[in-house]
Amino acid sequence: MRAGLPRLLTMESQFPERHSMLHLLEPPGSCQKALWKRLFDGTYDKPFIVDSGLWRFLHFDFDTVQSVMQLADPDKLSLAYTRKMMAFLLFNRTPERILLLGLGGGSLAKFCYRRLPRALVTVVEVNPDIITLRDEFRIPPDDERFRVIRADGRAYVAHLPPRKDVILVDACDRRGTAPQLDAIEFYQNAHHCLSSRGVFVINVCGDMRYRAAHMGKIRDVSDAEIMRLQVRTDGNIIVLAFKEHRSQIDWEHLETTAADLKRYFGLDFPKYVRRIALDWRSRGWQRVSS
Repeated sequence: MRAGLPRLLTMESQFPERHSMLHLLEPPGSCQKALWKRLFDGTYDKPFIVDSGLWRFLHFDFDTVQSVMQLADPDKLSLAYTRKMMAFLLFNRTPERILLLGLGGGSLAKFCYRRLPRALVTVVEVNPDIITLRDEFRIPPDDERFRVIRADGRAYVAHLPPRKDVILVDACDRRGTAPQLDAIEFYQNAHHCLSSRGVFVINVCGDMRYRAAHMGKIRDVSDAEIMRLQVRTDGNIIVLAFKEHRSQIDWEHLETTAADLKRYFGLDFPKYVRRIALDWRSRGWQRVSS
C-alpha cells in the first residue's frame, strides 16, 4: 500500500482516464472484485477516497463528491459552497467560539483553525469512519484551540449554553442534509446556543422539496429573518440566520467589509454581498443603508 495511507486498502481505479487510486477502509486482502461491485451498485456503506495525485476527494458514492483537497494546498477551500459558508465573516469578523457540525474532509475546520487564530474550533461528527480518515485530509490534531468530538450533532446542541459565535452545519448524506437534523427542535436548540452576535450557517442540500422543508424550519426559528446564498454549481443553498434581529442592513458598510475580507482571506466576499443583497431584496425585505 502507498506510504502515508497505512490503514487503507488501495485499489487502482477502473476509470483509466482519471489516473486515480481508491483508498478504502478495508483490511488487506479484501476481495477487490466484490468491493467494486458494491461501489458501482451503491451498496458500499463507508466513505472512501479517490486520489488523483493532485487532488484528494471524499465520497460516499460515485454520484457526488463530499469534500475536495488540493494536495499542494491542503488548507484551501476548493469547493464553492465551503467558500460561501465563510460569508459569516461579513457579520462577525472576530468569532471566539466556532462550532462545526459535520467534519467531512475538514475543509472548513482547517480553514477556520488556520485563518482565525483567536477562535476556539469544535467539530462534531457522528460517523466514526469519517473521523478515521482525518489524517488523510491533513486535519490537525486536537489541541487547546481545536478538537473533533464523535457525537450526534442534534444531541450535542441540545444542552449547550448560549456562547457560540458561529455554528456551521455541513452534514450531508446521500439524500441531502442529514435527516437527524430535519427537526424543528434542532434549529431551536442551535438558535439558543448562539451568542448575542451569533451567526448560524447551514449548507442546505438535496432536492427542492427537501431544501424547502429545512429552510421553512430555519425561518420559523429565526422569526422569518434569513439570508440565502445560492451555490450555482450544485444547487445547494447556504442559509445564514442570526441570533439578533437584522431587519435593517447597512449594505454600504457590508460592501466595505467585503473588500477588506477579500484582501485578507482571498475569497470573493464582494460577490457574496451582491448575491445576498439581490436575494434579500427580491423577497421584499425593506432596508435602509447609511
